[in-house]
Amino acid sequence: MSTDRSAIRGLYAITPDIADTHRLQSLVQQAIDGGLTLLQYRAKSLPAALRLEQARALAAQCLAQNVTFIANDDGALARACGAAGVHLGRDDSPKKFLESDESKRSLIVGVSCYDSLPRALEAEAAGADYVAFGSVFPSNTKPDAVRAPLALLGEARRRLRIPVVAIGGITLAHMEALQETGVDAVAVITALFNAPDVRKAAQEFNAYFGKTS
Repeated sequence: MSTDRSAIRGLYAITPDIADTHRLQSLVQQAIDGGLTLLQYRAKSLPAALRLEQARALAAQCLAQNVTFIANDDGALARACGAAGVHLGRDDSPKKFLESDESKRSLIVGVSCYDSLPRALEAEAAGADYVAFGSVFPSNTKPDAVRAPLALLGEARRRLRIPVVAIGGITLAHMEALQETGVDAVAVITALFNAPDVRKAAQEFNAYFGKTS
């Protein structure tokens, strides 16, 4: 699947682990009302049946409002819920996944590259649609994650033709520094979904990319 680079731009929300599907959908809706156009469903601690239930509910919610919906780490889940794409992590080989079956023709594929530009270049060569680097800042979600310096983001943006996403500990206070690297999008969990006003937080993140709701 060929990805319009503008589709991977601005605020890239990643869901927190919440067992209450109705509450999760409410939080996501607030972000959509604030201009969110890109959402990844990530639920590492929930049982498989609940993950499928939530993924299907969020996929339908996003489809109805022109929001690109990505499933984390699970191509089978992405297909089962009708997601637009899948995001691959450390244990997934982008080349193997993209060559495995019809994946590339049916799903947007993103790849976590941590602090590795070579992994990003390999992912691009294999046909990935975007790559993510991080943790850029200390992260409560992944406190032991490797750190990706701002300089790496800038180099990646210069050398890659596909969108570059920054992830990890990102708050509004970091946005000016991230803007200077030229990243296409910022992946955010806590600073969005734990914000006192989720809609406003989404608007403020997207404003740095010239996007308004």
